[in-house]
Amino acid sequence: MRSTRLMVKGGSALLAVVLVGSGCAPQGTQAPTHEDWPMYRGDLGGTGYSPLTQITTDNVADLTQGWSYSLRSDPPAGGEQGGGRNPNSQATPIVVGDVMYLPGVDRVVALDPTTGAEIWRHTVVGGAPSRRGVAYWPGEDGTPARVIFTAGERLVALDAVTGTPATGFGQSGEIDMGIPYNSVPLVYENFVVVGANTPRGASGGIGNPRAFDAHTGAKVWEFSSVPQPGSIGHDTWEGDSWMGRLGANAWPFYFTMDEQRGHLYVPLASPIPFAYGGDRAGDNLFSNSLVAVDIRTGEYVWHFQTIHHDLWDHDPPAAPVLFDAQLDGGTVQALGVTTKSGYLYILDRDTGEPVFEVEERPVAQSEVPGEQTSPTQPIPVNPPALARVSYEPADLVSAEDTSPEHAAACADLVENLGDIYNAGAFTPWVYRADPASGSTTLLFPGLVGGHNWGGGAFDPNSGYVFVFSQDIGSLGWMEDAPEGSPLPYRRRGPRPANFEVRIGGASLPCQEPPWGQLTAVDASTGNVVWQQPIGITEQLPAGRQNTGRPGRAAAIVTGGGLVFIASTDDNRLRALDAATGQELWVSTMDQRGNANPMTYLGADGKQYVVIAATDAVVAYQLP
Repeated sequence: MRSTRLMVKGGSALLAVVLVGSGCAPQGTQAPTHEDWPMYRGDLGGTGYSPLTQITTDNVADLTQGWSYSLRSDPPAGGEQGGGRNPNSQATPIVVGDVMYLPGVDRVVALDPTTGAEIWRHTVVGGAPSRRGVAYWPGEDGTPARVIFTAGERLVALDAVTGTPATGFGQSGEIDMGIPYNSVPLVYENFVVVGANTPRGASGGIGNPRAFDAHTGAKVWEFSSVPQPGSIGHDTWEGDSWMGRLGANAWPFYFTMDEQRGHLYVPLASPIPFAYGGDRAGDNLFSNSLVAVDIRTGEYVWHFQTIHHDLWDHDPPAAPVLFDAQLDGGTVQALGVTTKSGYLYILDRDTGEPVFEVEERPVAQSEVPGEQTSPTQPIPVNPPALARVSYEPADLVSAEDTSPEHAAACADLVENLGDIYNAGAFTPWVYRADPASGSTTLLFPGLVGGHNWGGGAFDPNSGYVFVFSQDIGSLGWMEDAPEGSPLPYRRRGPRPANFEVRIGGASLPCQEPPWGQLTAVDASTGNVVWQQPIGITEQLPAGRQNTGRPGRAAAIVTGGGLVFIASTDDNRLRALDAATGQELWVSTMDQRGNANPMTYLGADGKQYVVIAATDAVVAYQLP
């Protein structure tokens, strides 16, 4: 029997609790200012907002590239050419007190943010540092400030001034977390919160979020992402299906929190494995959920589940952005959580209840033997879907949309696929008794998601939330698994696995554009204010290149009325008018900026905009 959705305060999914005290910056330590960018999304609320106003809609066209810094490893000895290993960086640097901190492929460095010159470097041995960034702790009670990052299963702390291992933190400045986490810790007071990366298979570490003491590295608490017996949500795993489950893991790049409430907001992933759930009947909490926990204890406060019994790996891939919404003459302290399923849910921070209506809508049901799909899914009435969630034959790309060559290749793909099945949002995978023939599910958004790990951004001046989305469909079906497999059915698909073809070396989706776009949503109404394609397809004829391109990263917004975004695979960094979405400036980089940008005021009085572009960090400023 399907379990009902819970929205309850209280209860606990705590495994271990050790309390630590509050902290503040010691005397002599430079604390972050509004001119800095001290954490992954700029602030604890994940707003991606900077109040800096030096770069404006009037002068952004004058922005020029300044310094750059290579993130590659040093060239090999012996005079060989080339720059060593490529980190394929997804990092957002942080700036605190006129020092920039970030990871390279084999090191963590401190840079002068006005010149890019190294202040110190710490070579990381025994595994690479996370390519997604580092965190900063200001220190307390004589303990110096620290730079904290993950490297595989290790949590590492360095002295922020010298780059040497932090004395008193674990063993020689690091601890063994027991499970890898390849993203950025959240640091608040003396708490260092990390998530977990889990394997696709049936064995490995449990994907629970955990908190550690910034002084010593001792574990403070651990939250059970799969509720244990006696805990809220345990009954959403029928039978013994909860036992030994690796997760709903907390893999996203960052977390956010509400200082006023002391709430940490944790997005939790899909069940493992995701495509077949016949062995896990029920809603499967806290998978595909945003969970609020007490930052000091790890105790459960509330949750909101975005998908019941997920079969599509459409988890919330980023922590929510926090903001105030003006409704009915009053202020609602809210948050917006994006999902791979293409929806933005706006929730009350106190309760987790939707600010705007969310309907439990009937959805198509799976025909895979033994599968028990949820008869309904929670779909927002407002905002509407910000990514494509359905497909009709009339949506196939035409020669007038792009080019005759592209349209013909896509028509051939559709003909070769045969019967394509799409029933709108949350279309289940079809079952093929004979793997060689049968229908093929076309899923929108595809497995890479409509929204991904970049998250949202919020402009307190306009009240707009900015969300990037991509439209890449995925193809597949379920079939009998080989004898001896842990589950009776497996997901398979054709080649290409996505609903796209290759033209001129580029992957081009087969539905009509746009294929990637930035949306501005009014947080006080849930209405879409504007949408703008982001990214061009240079392989198409002139006049048809503004298609939008896929991407996973997000935008930032500034007090100068600008939105900056890279993300897409056309190697561009763009500035848009935050009020209208009009593109005002674009820079073509040597490589893709598959990362969230950031901005800060340098000691020279100039505002900089910085992006990690695959193997280098690139800084821009006005002349």
